[in-house]
Amino acid sequence: MADKILVAVAWPYANGHLHVGHVAGAYLPADIFARYQRLCGNDVLMISGSDCHGTPITLQAAREGVAPQDVIRCYHASFLETFRTLGISFDLFTQTYTANHYAATQAFFLKLLESGYLYRKTGLASYSESLARFLPDRFIEGICPNCQYTKARGDQCDNCGALHEPAELGEPHSTLDGGLVTFRETEHFILDLPKLEPALRFWLAGCDRSYWRGNTLQFTSNWLREGLQGRAITRDLEWGIPVPVDSEEFKDKRIYVWFDAVIGYYSASLEWAERNGTPGRWREWWENPDARSYYFIGKDNIPFHTIIWPAMLLGYGGLNLPYDIPANEFYNLEGEKMSTSRGWALWANDLQTQFAPDALRYYLAA
Repeated sequence: MADKILVAVAWPYANGHLHVGHVAGAYLPADIFARYQRLCGNDVLMISGSDCHGTPITLQAAREGVAPQDVIRCYHASFLETFRTLGISFDLFTQTYTANHYAATQAFFLKLLESGYLYRKTGLASYSESLARFLPDRFIEGICPNCQYTKARGDQCDNCGALHEPAELGEPHSTLDGGLVTFRETEHFILDLPKLEPALRFWLAGCDRSYWRGNTLQFTSNWLREGLQGRAITRDLEWGIPVPVDSEEFKDKRIYVWFDAVIGYYSASLEWAERNGTPGRWREWWENPDARSYYFIGKDNIPFHTIIWPAMLLGYGGLNLPYDIPANEFYNLEGEKMSTSRGWALWANDLQTQFAPDALRYYLAA
């Protein structure tokens, strides 16, 4: 009998063209794996999509002088063309800016809230005095508290991959005008990771993880060793999925992009099933205990896929947890991580006009 294999691939921000690091780190390995599983006669569902929320999108829209929707439309089309040219065989490559994804994300939020895994808390948020506005995490840079990298973002360090809060950065400043960042009180919803930690540890300890890559195991064990803390899943933003609560305090806040992005694996499966005229078929990959799900990502996304997403799934209940999380190292350019936001990359669409797809695939996979 054929195995059910879910191939879930990292969602690229729709703020620029795909670069070689994206292709070599996530999409090509996932495609090779999916093709192999199909050759073995297994039922494969390979899904991903454009990540349409968060500050990378609004920053690019501001640079181009257009609406976020225009940025999404442009780069989503670019992604589809790159995948078509390189023969990346998605069953569905969708986006998070859809009614389906909004509904799935808000339903996920409400289920966690009703189950007691979300709570409200007042804390400090980044604020620019010079611009008189709250600043999203990616509008902030400073010194990483973990590795001392001087250009760490407000929520994560590109150099070491550590997650942090903006207030933990040394010398935090705005990337918009270089001004110093202060911190003001604001209320947000928090994912109660400490409450979910026992179930998360039980899951991690209860299965053989010897086939996980070393970097995946190390990142995960480091997080658990330090003890899990609650993480805010809403932000003071105008662009994104509205927080589905009837509260004046949250009408101008949005769901944090990383909370909604990982739900995309689930919502994309729902969309695929609906598009194919079999609305309930997604259950074969998400509720079938014999199905296996593989998440192909870059190493900076490890904690989101081995800690936060599994915790969310455990809190939601009834959905399969990851079987494996193949996380690749960064594909560097002159020793530095490629970055769409910083324009430091070899662009896939440039290379595909110069080299045959099979030659590119072979070189990047070798």
